[in-house]
Amino acid sequence: MPYLELTRFGSTTLIWTIDLRYDLISTLVERWRLKTHTFLLSCGECTVTLEDVALQLGLPIDESTITGRNTIAEPATLCYSLLGVSPNNAGSKFTGLRFSWLKANFEHLSINATEQEVMCAAQVYIMYIIGGVLMPDTNNNRVHLMYLPLLTDLQNVRSYSWGFAILAMLYRELCRTTSLML
Repeated sequence: MPYLELTRFGSTTLIWTIDLRYDLISTLVERWRLKTHTFLLSCGECTVTLEDVALQLGLPIDESTITGRNTIAEPATLCYSLLGVSPNNAGSKFTGLRFSWLKANFEHLSINATEQEVMCAAQVYIMYIIGGVLMPDTNNNRVHLMYLPLLTDLQNVRSYSWGFAILAMLYRELCRTTSLML
């Protein structure tokens, strides 16, 4: 938990305890307006702002911009250097880490864990939060590898505008989903 607090991801751990109401989410998606980026409700229009994201998630919004690379030259080497292990069957050009692989390799932390192992567990947990809740992929079964280099130095993680990246992803996904419905 101290490492999660250091990175400012501590409050995001509470998201796992929230039960999602998919019927309400579907209703909001139906009411999303592409041209104005707002929800059209009976009481008027409203939208999710950067301030909303900052207040609800406690993540930084006015720091360095996150501009992830879509491809990483040597993903297996990156995983091994940061996590101490790399997926064997993923091939040399994989772009994400499956949650099942992360869980199998990092679910349990030894009582005699070194400081490096605890930091690695914190990195993996943040990857879970990013890929599982904040910015999930379409299948919700993996997290993109582009976030792992941003977690290399846990003291530096808070210097990125995670809230801005999450809001941008939310808007993009709302627009994409709404376009598919039209």
